[in-house]
Amino acid sequence: MVKKVFLRVGLFLLMSALTLPGFTQSWPSQSIKIIAPVPPGGGVDILSRAIAQKLSVTFSTPVVVENKAGASAVVGTDFVAKSSPDGYTLLMGYSVLATNKYLVKTLPYDLEKDLTPVSYVGYIPLMLVTPPSFPPKTVTELITLLKANPDKYSYASGGAGAGAHLSAEMFKHITGTKLVHVPYKGNAPALADVLGGHLPIMFDTITTSLPHVRSGKLKALATTGPKRSPLAPELPTMIEAGVPGFEISAWYMIFAPKKTPAEILEKLNSAINKAITDPEMVKQMAAMGVSFVGGSIGQADQFLSSEITNWGSIIKAADIKAE
Repeated sequence: MVKKVFLRVGLFLLMSALTLPGFTQSWPSQSIKIIAPVPPGGGVDILSRAIAQKLSVTFSTPVVVENKAGASAVVGTDFVAKSSPDGYTLLMGYSVLATNKYLVKTLPYDLEKDLTPVSYVGYIPLMLVTPPSFPPKTVTELITLLKANPDKYSYASGGAGAGAHLSAEMFKHITGTKLVHVPYKGNAPALADVLGGHLPIMFDTITTSLPHVRSGKLKALATTGPKRSPLAPELPTMIEAGVPGFEISAWYMIFAPKKTPAEILEKLNSAINKAITDPEMVKQMAAMGVSFVGGSIGQADQFLSSEITNWGSIIKAADIKAE
């Protein structure tokens, strides 16, 4: 009983200290850590390090990236969710966080109760690709073909719950078409079979497929972002191509533990907005297909809520379960 009383008093004193004016005014007074819930070297990691470098300059304090990979980002996300809400431990979250809510049976954290969005950093669109020999030249032609031949054609994905899987299920849901899902153990073998003409359809990240499109080994019908990609401005978005409401991207968002003081969140939001409008940063990440968004904390929160709601509907309607 005595230990519980001391624990409660300690937590009360900690939260009281975090709300004192002096604490927020002096922040940051030590190094800041951005947790990348993925292994080193991928897009999430690279973007985390690019932003960390810019924040280090803005705050005149070290901002370091620490990789805590595992369990589809659950390990790193849980670490930040349980960290002190002092502004010194942040998360570079990405789109899997919204779908994990429905695809992971037991999450050790509650995304909306334990974490708060700081900034919607940006996104990478996907691309609808087919082998060059596949007849449809437009999305409209593809829909017509699929409706005339329900369940005749298949699509590839890197596994149940992967971006390619969810994109195709959204496509089916909106257009009323029927396709057979062929999951692979990873994106690379899935794309390889599309390149080989063994499967006719795949939604793939633009940076992976675009070189094959440019070389003529794949045919691209559309991209999936809210606007045309600067990497392939000649391609229409899915919405422009005749699929209303179809918008899906691999997005990135900075999170902080819930109850982080509002003043600190605003400082971080402002600094991140500054970082992602830096011409050097824009050029560097555009080469990877990243389109920056930025905006207010409220806008980031609104976007996250819409993603959680939208994917909940799609996943439940399609009865998608992680493998």
